[in-house]
Formats: sequence, structure tokens, C-alpha cells
Amino acid sequence: MLLFLTGGPGQPGVPFVPRIATRIAPVLKDYRLVMFDQRGTGQFGAINCPGLQAAVGSSDITVPPRRSVQDCANIIGPNRRFYSTADTVDDIEMLRQALKVQKMVVDGVSYGTFVAEHYAIAYPTHVSKLVLDSVLPHADPGHLDAFYLVGLRAVGRVLRAACQAKPVCGFDPASDVAWLVRHRGDGLQIFDMLVTYEFIDPTYRNPDPARVPRGFGDVIDALHAARFGQPAHLNQLIDGLNQGGGSPTEFSSGLHAATFCTDLRFPWGSDAVPVSQRMRALAYATTRLTTSQVWPFDAKTAADDGIMQTCLDWPVTPPAPEASPTSRLPAVPTLILAGDHDLSTPLEWARQEAARAPRAELVIVRGASHSIQTREPGDQGRNALYAFLL
Repeated sequence: MLLFLTGGPGQPGVPFVPRIATRIAPVLKDYRLVMFDQRGTGQFGAINCPGLQAAVGSSDITVPPRRSVQDCANIIGPNRRFYSTADTVDDIEMLRQALKVQKMVVDGVSYGTFVAEHYAIAYPTHVSKLVLDSVLPHADPGHLDAFYLVGLRAVGRVLRAACQAKPVCGFDPASDVAWLVRHRGDGLQIFDMLVTYEFIDPTYRNPDPARVPRGFGDVIDALHAARFGQPAHLNQLIDGLNQGGGSPTEFSSGLHAATFCTDLRFPWGSDAVPVSQRMRALAYATTRLTTSQVWPFDAKTAADDGIMQTCLDWPVTPPAPEASPTSRLPAVPTLILAGDHDLSTPLEWARQEAARAPRAELVIVRGASHSIQTREPGDQGRNALYAFLL
């Protein structure tokens, strides 16, 4: 039995069965594939918050209007406390019992890795193997993940690596980003665009013309041109790659907010803290961020990201249990897949989780971005998956 968990939170599972089955077809000679729509997602259960959906769609980073956040919380009502990862973990355990299997391989992508990790910790005797693809770590000891610091810092490493592919750039794209952030003041929009761009062009320089709209190619060149007085291409990318809208059955922004605002810990603590007390704590924590923690961006970019700002206004909600800072994954065989060009769930997070997994094998796919099993340009990661499972 292979339970495959999709990402988000907010993405359903059932619509992706054909795609996943095709991408991992060799595995299915020996495994039964199981996928399901996690609570709050999919055709028959998606949370629908029209204002929030229109504003942010599937973006973690876009900041929604305060009113849309408040309206969404009211639409869900008091039941918003029942959409945590812990609730989904218990749903999976009921599913396992219904399937009448003692153990499963649990395979998660992106947020699905977070669910897989927490299921394995809660029910270690029912997991035979773990596959963690594009990792979100299960613990946040410093309560800094809501600032997205790892992703901000990864931009410099990723863009510099992309520039080393032939033809070598001959300039430092990280310094271009730093200059633009400090002179244009739109660091959040640049970061949001870069995280979206990786899904259409993991090279950041040589897009596939069959997949990328005309004029959208070479984000690194766009950044460099904007620094030297030609911002048209960068502005086009920022405007054209906006992630707002979309159907909630394809990605529910309401579920995304309900889960993360219940799961995560913020500078103010959990969302059990009154809304009136949160801004002061966020402002204080922001002043303590150092240049090295956020470069090539700035502290304002870190404080203004969409998850932070959404949960800043999310009504008081009982928090989900938090993973212990010292917790580790169970000692089951664990395959961790990571693309070194991934900005959504950077390689640094994969290394962090590998250190907490007693039997981890980390496979780094050079030049790949987010979701190795479904989006890898080559076959290194999937071959590692086949070897691991078969």
C-alpha cells in the first residue's frame, strides 16, 4: 500500500491520481496506490472563501486584504479549529483501518511531507517506509518558519547556481535582487514572482517555449536589466505571474489559511493570542532580524509575507499540538528528494529533516525545482524512488 499525499495545504488528491499513477508507474507493479482529498479540499469538501481565493489563489506569499481574511474565518466559523494537520493525521489513521492494512508506505510532496512526517511520528508502527519530496520540516524550534527566512536566503544560492550554467552570467544575480529590494521597495513581489517562476522554468534562464508565454523567459536577465534602468521585463513577470484566483476545488486558499494559522507558531505565539496583541510582537521580532538572516531581501519582506499577514488577522483559534523541538522521525527507511533550485521548499529544509531521520537517504537532484516525482526534468529522483521502493 502506497499512500500518496499532495501539497498545499489546499490541494486535493483525487484529481491527481492519473498523473501520479503515470509518473510512478513502475512502482505500481508492486504497490496499490491510495490517494484522497484531505479535509477542506476537493470537489465535495473544498472550503470556499471567494474574497481570499480571488486575492491569493495558491500563493503562500501574496498578502490578502484584511477583510478577505476576516470574511473567510467567518465563512468557516468555529469549525476552523478542525482543519489542522493533526486532524488530517487522524483521518489517515481511520483510512488505514478502513483499508485493513497494518503498514503503509507514506509518500508526501511539499505540505504532504509535513503530514507524512506527523503521521509517522504519531503512528510509527503503521509506517513501513517514508518518501519525503520537497520537504517542509516537521518541527520549527525557533518559531521562524512563518518569516520564510530559509526561502529568502535560498534565493541568492539558487540564482547564483543558475548563473553558473553555460553561458555563465558574468554578474551576481543575488546582488541584483538586493539592490532592487532596497531601491524599488517591492521585495515581497519579487520573491513571490521567483517562487512562482520556478514552476515554469527551473533553470531560471532557459524556459521551454512550449510552456512559457512569449516574453516571460530568463528571469535572471529581467532582474539584471531592471537594476540598470530597464524594468519592463521584471514588471511584466511580477504582473503576469500573479497567483490570485482559481477554483477552490483545485486549491482552497481558505483551507490553506485555516491549517497554517492553526498549525504554525508566530512571533506572537499561536493564534490563541488575541488579535490586538499580535502586531506589537511581530514588530519587535522584525526589528531583531539581522541582515544575514534575510539577505538578499530585507526584514520588511520577511514580516510582510502572506502566511504571516493572513494569520496576523485570523481570529482567535485553539492551536494544534506543536512538534517538540527535539522530536525525530521514527527509525524507518526514509527517502528524501530535493531539487537544489527549489525556492518553495529549499534544499536547506531537506538537509534539516534528514538530520532528524535516523534512516534517511537524501537525494539531491541538480537543476530541479519543486516536486521531484511529478516535475523533475530528468529521471534521477524517480530512479532513486524506484530503487528505494522496489
